[in-house]
Amino acid sequence: MANPRVRKLADRIQVIVAEMLERRIKDPRLGFVTITDVRLTGDGQQASIFYTVLGGEDEMKGTAVALESAKGILRSEVAKQLGTRTAPTLTFIHDALPEEARALDEVLARAKAHDDAVAAQRGTTYAGEADPYKKPREIIDDEPDDVLDGESDVDQDDSTA
Repeated sequence: MANPRVRKLADRIQVIVAEMLERRIKDPRLGFVTITDVRLTGDGQQASIFYTVLGGEDEMKGTAVALESAKGILRSEVAKQLGTRTAPTLTFIHDALPEEARALDEVLARAKAHDDAVAAQRGTTYAGEADPYKKPREIIDDEPDDVLDGESDVDQDDSTA
């Protein structure tokens, strides 16, 4: 849906369907439904409408049946308000994103609790030295410089005189 016109039509379809479900569709099976996204094909022939339902499994099934029965009314209203030559066919798809996000949050919470438990079991000391960075080697002068060269002070004085 890279075309901006298609995106605008999809956004308009989302608003139209949401308003219709709120104001005009009076099906008792219709639960508290939210239209989360609309994806329209590039030619504008098919619209996939994603929705979520607040409640349990019974409300979800009842809402799916109510949306299927109201599909014709919704399609005619979408065609009327869009003013396009053809009306897109509407396909309602239950959006599983909130349930997946909730499950992912639970997994992350369990992982954090496990990490906290592991951190509590281990001590506060670090492995290795307190300062893990290498420092430059310090040269310790135990012998004088002239002994290291192999010459003595006497030899140096004689060579200069």
